[in-house]
Amino acid sequence: MKVANCNQMRLIDQKAIQEVGIPGVVLMENAALKVVEEIKKTLGEVRYKSIMVFCGKGNNGGDGFAIARHLHNAGANVLVVLMADRREIKGDAMINLKIIENLGIKIVHAISEGDLQENYFENIAASLYLCDLVVDAIFGTGIRGTITGAVAEIIQLINFSGRYVVSVDIPSGINGDSGQICGVCINADKTVTFVLPKIGLLNYPAANFIGELTIVDISVPDSIINEQNININIIEKEYIRGLLPARYSNSNKGDYGKVFVIAGSTGMTGAAALAGLAALRSGSGLVTVGIPKSLNAIMEVKLTEAMTLPLEDEKKGVLSYACIGQIFNKINKVDVLVFGPGLSTNPCIFDILKDILKQSKIPIIIDADGINALSTNINVLKECNCPVIITPHPGEMSRLTGYDVEYIQSNRIEVARNFAKEWNVTVVLKGARTVIAYSNQDVFINCTGNAGMATGGTGDVLSGVIASLVGQGLDVDKAAVAGVYIHGLAGDISAGIKGEHGLIATDVIEALPSAIQQLATGSIPQ
Repeated sequence: MKVANCNQMRLIDQKAIQEVGIPGVVLMENAALKVVEEIKKTLGEVRYKSIMVFCGKGNNGGDGFAIARHLHNAGANVLVVLMADRREIKGDAMINLKIIENLGIKIVHAISEGDLQENYFENIAASLYLCDLVVDAIFGTGIRGTITGAVAEIIQLINFSGRYVVSVDIPSGINGDSGQICGVCINADKTVTFVLPKIGLLNYPAANFIGELTIVDISVPDSIINEQNININIIEKEYIRGLLPARYSNSNKGDYGKVFVIAGSTGMTGAAALAGLAALRSGSGLVTVGIPKSLNAIMEVKLTEAMTLPLEDEKKGVLSYACIGQIFNKINKVDVLVFGPGLSTNPCIFDILKDILKQSKIPIIIDADGINALSTNINVLKECNCPVIITPHPGEMSRLTGYDVEYIQSNRIEVARNFAKEWNVTVVLKGARTVIAYSNQDVFINCTGNAGMATGGTGDVLSGVIASLVGQGLDVDKAAVAGVYIHGLAGDISAGIKGEHGLIATDVIEALPSAIQQLATGSIPQ
C-alpha cells in the first residue's frame, strides 16, 4: 500500500474535486460515514451513548461536524466542542456546522479569539468524565508550529481523561510528514485515516500515539492516486506472500540456494552462527560459514546443519588478508554472500571487503562490522560490480553518512533513500519501522516486529534471512523487503509465546519457519 505525504494528499483531494467533480462536501460525508462505522465497531450500539466531538476550524473539523450528525441520527447523545472561533469556519466545514446547528445538536463554543471561555475547562472536564467516547477532529494534516494555550490545555485534558479516543485522519498535534509532535498531541486509541496512510503516522514518535490504525476508502478513484507517482509503501502481507520462493517435490538442496557467510572473531562467534542458522531456517539448501581458522572448532560445535570454512587468521582470532584466495575460491561456487557479523574492526577487514566488492559477481549483504569497515572508505562502492544490500542500524548509518543519530532518526526515509541513490545500493535502515530504500528511490516501511527484538544478535539473524531469500532466487530489492517483513513477523510470533522482555535472537530464528508458514498458508503450525 502506498504512503502519502501531506502535499500529495492535498493534490489527490484537489483532483478528486476539480477534475473528477466529486464535491468536497461529498468526500467529507464519505469520511464521516467511515469514521462512524469504526466507532460502532468500538461501542457497538451507539444509541443513548454519550459522545464528545472536538472540532477545529478546518476540514478536519468539518469531518467532525458530519460525524456528530450521523451519531446524533443514530441515537447517541452528542456534544460538539468547537475549538475555534466560529467566524473562522469556511466552506464545506461551515455547511456541516450549519446542519448540526439546525438539528439542535448541542455545541459548546469553547474558544473565542484564541482564549478558553470562562469556566469551560471545568465543564469540559466534567463532560469528559461522563462520556463513553471522544472524537478528535481538531487539526488535520496541515498543522504547523507548536500547539500552545487553550487548545494545548484541552488536548492534555482529553489525554488525562482516560476516555477512548478516535482521531479523524491523524491525531491532532502530529505532523503528518515527519511524525514529530507539535508540542502536544492527542493520544488516540484508534486513528481512522482516509485514502492512504500518511508518512507521519508510521514514523516515531507519532506511532506511539495513533493506537489502532484503520485506513478507509472515501471513493477517491485509484487513477488519481496513481497520477501522483507515490513511491513510498507499507509492506503488506499479501505482497510478501507473493514473493515467497516455491518448494518443489522433485528438487534437491542445490535448488534452494548456496549461502556463504563470512563472520566472527574472538568473542563474536555467536554472530556467525546466528546468521548461518537464520539462513537455514529461512529455507536455504546449503549454508557455509567462513570463520577465522583458530575459531573453527567452536563453530563446529555451534553448527550442525551448516558447513564451516576455516579462513586464515594467523592464529589471531580475526581474519587475515591472507584468506582472500580462499574466499574467492568459495565465492565462485555460491549464490550470495553475507559479510560482516562479528568480524571485528581490524583494518584488514576493509582490505578484504574492498577486493570482494571489486571482483565479486554475486550479491553481497554487508552487515555490522562489514558496514564499519565500509565507513572507513565508502568510495569503494563506486568500484563495485555486484548487487549490494547494506543493513545498518542508526549508529552504523551515522558512521556511513556523517549525520548524527538524532538527525537520521528524524529523517529515516530521506537518509536511506538518498544513500541508496548516491551509492547504487539497497539500504535496510534497521530499527522500529525499518526502512528499505532502493536505488531507484522506491521505499518500503515495515510494520512487523516489536521491542523484544532490541537485543543482541537479531541483526545477524536478519542478514541471514535476506541472504537466504536471495539464494532462493529473489532479486536483492525484493529479498530485502521480504526478509525484513519475515524477520519481524518471526519476532512477533516469538513474542506472542515468550513475551518481549526475555526475547533473544535464537527465539526469532526458531520462529522463522512458523512465520513463513503463516505467510504461505495463513496459519501457524502447532
